[in-house]
Amino acid sequence: MDAKPISPRFVRAITLGAFLAFFLFGFSDNLKGATFPVLLDDLGFGYALGGTILLASYLGFLIATLITGPLTDLAGKKIVIYLACGSLLIGMFGYSTASTFWALIVAMFIMGLGLGALEVGANLIIVDVHREDKGRYLNLLAFFHGIGSMVAPLFAGQLLVAGFSWRSIYQFGLGLVLLVLIYFLIVKYPRTNNNQSNKLDFRELGKSAFSHEMILFYTGMIAYVAAEIGIGAWLVEFLQNAKSQSVSQSTFYLALFFGTITAGRFIGSFLVARVGYLTSMLFAGLAALICVAIGTFASVGLAVFLPLAGFFFSIIFPTFTAAVSDLYQENVGTILGLLFTFAGLGGMLGPWVIGLTSDWLGIQAGFGAVLVFLVVMNISLGLLGRKQNPVKIAP
Repeated sequence: MDAKPISPRFVRAITLGAFLAFFLFGFSDNLKGATFPVLLDDLGFGYALGGTILLASYLGFLIATLITGPLTDLAGKKIVIYLACGSLLIGMFGYSTASTFWALIVAMFIMGLGLGALEVGANLIIVDVHREDKGRYLNLLAFFHGIGSMVAPLFAGQLLVAGFSWRSIYQFGLGLVLLVLIYFLIVKYPRTNNNQSNKLDFRELGKSAFSHEMILFYTGMIAYVAAEIGIGAWLVEFLQNAKSQSVSQSTFYLALFFGTITAGRFIGSFLVARVGYLTSMLFAGLAALICVAIGTFASVGLAVFLPLAGFFFSIIFPTFTAAVSDLYQENVGTILGLLFTFAGLGGMLGPWVIGLTSDWLGIQAGFGAVLVFLVVMNISLGLLGRKQNPVKIAP
């Protein structure tokens, strides 16, 4: 039986909640980029141990997306947001008080669970209530992630310059988690015509979730997220050690990276549906590859191309999400959960590979792994384009 027509007031309220959740996602996920060099110095950890700590966060993210995709289909999206906020409260507080390698690993893992649940829950809210215009609203959702990602290094950098510890920065961030949790406790989630019947068709799910097209989407998503998260986690360290930048300049460049992502997502929200999903991603992916290559290996003065690459990174993740959600009408939560699981795998591998490679070959070579990730992503997008699949390729 179809649900009653959804009230515009409820649509606005729950959409605002999704935007707040993604601001929290961007903010809490990217505190580590600005604080990580201080943590490594404070605790005497090398790049390999640091990369392993980051790995734990994205292992938690991967597991959360694998579980919460089906959970949203079965129990609803607000439950997932509650679990996300609870995990972030526990993980961020634990991280801010930890002093040993294993305690940091556990805290990062729990934070990763929260981030993965936020990723799935907020994206599916938008897909649910904005099905006819989801390309635009998914890019706007990612725009708020970009704002949070941009604010985080500026916030952390200013506090570090003022003499606060990396621990205090995470403790201050707990207030934002509580704000989002309280908002979702108050706002009602509207029942929409897109809500599913709380059943999973595993036979059909297996066919759709592991088709040739979806394998290419998964590969592209792994590579993209490895590149973006790798930059977010290691850009400050790279700029300080390979380009001799100061704390304030390097954290500003990280903020600028997320600032250009934010601007690009706002502009992209009006363009991707007109240009076509795959065409947009191919153009953006190639431009991002060129910018990262120049910023990494050219002269110090051209390092600004690294944060400018964010403008081209901007549309790729939300447009992946929109493209996949266009392919299937049933079990969308589970399929997008799988897509985000592979995103989590990329987020887990990217910083870890950069950390290990930096220990072996130096920070510049390690950071250069971002180029490898971008090449893989562009190959996947090119193969998707050649298959002429049902995703929008042209206007």
